[in-house]
Amino acid sequence: MDTTTIFLGLLFGAFGFGYFRYGKKQGAIVPLVCGITLMVFPFFVENTLLLVMIGIALIATPYFVRV
Repeated sequence: MDTTTIFLGLLFGAFGFGYFRYGKKQGAIVPLVCGITLMVFPFFVENTLLLVMIGIALIATPYFVRV
């Protein structure tokens, strides 16, 4: 792990926590699941480019998927 990976993990984890709280409070499943995934996936992805691409896709998912 390098500094960039740790910083991006912290950044995506912060977004994930926000989505998790919003999804739990509103009872919305898509932000809840995206929030949990955003908080967990940086532990398993070491490639920086892949980390950024997955993180951006997960951040954008609740905007495009309405259930």
